[in-house]
Amino acid sequence: MDLQLASSWKRISAWLFDFILLAVFAILFAFALSGLLGYNGYSVTMEEAYQKYETQYGIEFDITEEAYLAMTEAEKANYDAAYEALLEDEEAMYAYSMLVNLTLIITSLCIFLSVAGLEFVVPLLFGNGQTMGKKIFGIALVKPDGVKMNIMQLTVRTLLGKYTLGLMVPVL
Repeated sequence: MDLQLASSWKRISAWLFDFILLAVFAILFAFALSGLLGYNGYSVTMEEAYQKYETQYGIEFDITEEAYLAMTEAEKANYDAAYEALLEDEEAMYAYSMLVNLTLIITSLCIFLSVAGLEFVVPLLFGNGQTMGKKIFGIALVKPDGVKMNIMQLTVRTLLGKYTLGLMVPVL
């Protein structure tokens, strides 16, 4: 087998193609998971709570720090009272907690599923360690001695290298 080192442009092009595919699949998984886990329902509950207290107290929660500091003491007291009322609303706080938790869960799962599918399953199906981008640009993943990577090496590379260090550390 005559191996040649792939050019930088081929590697960058393959990486970019794989990254775009990964992003598309992650977004599709996120859309599906958000529907399955009821994310939109909690979002609607929070929006309704915001609107309720904004209307009741005649304030707007979505303001900058500068706008808050520019308020009179009476306006600040009214804003703070609205905020306290929102914090005491158990349904709104439960919805907020669920939104935060689901955001973390959905983000982690959709990235994991995308990486597992495109960086592990696809190379196993092609049988030579090629992702879709590598297949299109005619390059393959091999060890320094020119031998194909085995399933254990591919697993470690995918889980530790691509998922944990390459994607989740920057996401966090």
